[in-house]
Amino acid sequence: MILKDKAPINASSPTAKAGLKQEQDVAFFLRRSFKDHQQVFVFNDLKFKHNNETAQIDHLIVYTYGFILIESKSITGEVKVNKQQEWSRSYQGKWQGMPSPIKQVELQQDLLKELLSENRVNILEKMLFAQKGFGGRCWNNICAISSNAIIDRTEMPTDISAQLVKSEFLVDKINKLMKLRHKFIYMLNFADIRPYFNADEMQSIANFLLEQDISNGKKSVVKNITNTAEPKVINPVSNDEKTQPPTIKSVNTKAKTINLCCSKCQATKQLVPSHGKYGYYLKCQQCSGNTAMKQPCPHCNSKQTKVSKRKDDYNLNCSDCEQSTKYEIGNK
Repeated sequence: MILKDKAPINASSPTAKAGLKQEQDVAFFLRRSFKDHQQVFVFNDLKFKHNNETAQIDHLIVYTYGFILIESKSITGEVKVNKQQEWSRSYQGKWQGMPSPIKQVELQQDLLKELLSENRVNILEKMLFAQKGFGGRCWNNICAISSNAIIDRTEMPTDISAQLVKSEFLVDKINKLMKLRHKFIYMLNFADIRPYFNADEMQSIANFLLEQDISNGKKSVVKNITNTAEPKVINPVSNDEKTQPPTIKSVNTKAKTINLCCSKCQATKQLVPSHGKYGYYLKCQQCSGNTAMKQPCPHCNSKQTKVSKRKDDYNLNCSDCEQSTKYEIGNK
């Protein structure tokens, strides 16, 4: 899924125009491959501040098992890296040194790790009474250069060579790093011992990053993310147990809260929120009925609504009037 596109800018100098075109080329390849992918979230031009430092990431991929940061570089001549990891490039037949884009993206990665780690309590769930963290997740960096560049790998260190790709081969490299089993089905390889993010955590991470983004000069508008699935299905809802349309017990628009009742027995208590193949729903502990949480917006009656979860809070978000209404769930 493409969750953020590059902020529009006016490039005037030839260098700026070339850099912008390279970022657009990379964004094109990412969009073609991952726009419908349930396990991959793509952020283009993500900019954030943390600890009085600013980081700008050309392209960030958040997937089931971790993160991939991509630095775009417009290099139309030849590029090489010596054994000391010093970069140089040719331009109009002349060689000159250049900053290492790998070192640059490593600095962005360090700041992103710090930001996520310090906010892990608000982003990730607890497991066995312990707070989950971002340790043990997969972190990879890639430098994507122009497809018409010439790469001299003669003396290039092996690790640098593995991180340097032309734009046209970028998606192949990403897929090898992610090792995901299927594009549309969220299934785990049980031989894979990598810690993974579940659907709620993926959405929480994405919303958190959108909240931090300042690439437009202000923080981005957070949108609900749909079509995310769990990496493994536990007690899936069968066709006979499809959730019924919600029964609204009451709506307090002034306080922005919604109270639902069981669509089968009208109970207002002992309702447990759950997530299944049909989205978020309430499981009634009295009659075992399922009630869908998605409903028309109580403010404008639009059906363009989505349910989001942040920690233990559930909200109904309307894309038409952009109102967010909190659910008051009676689970006691």
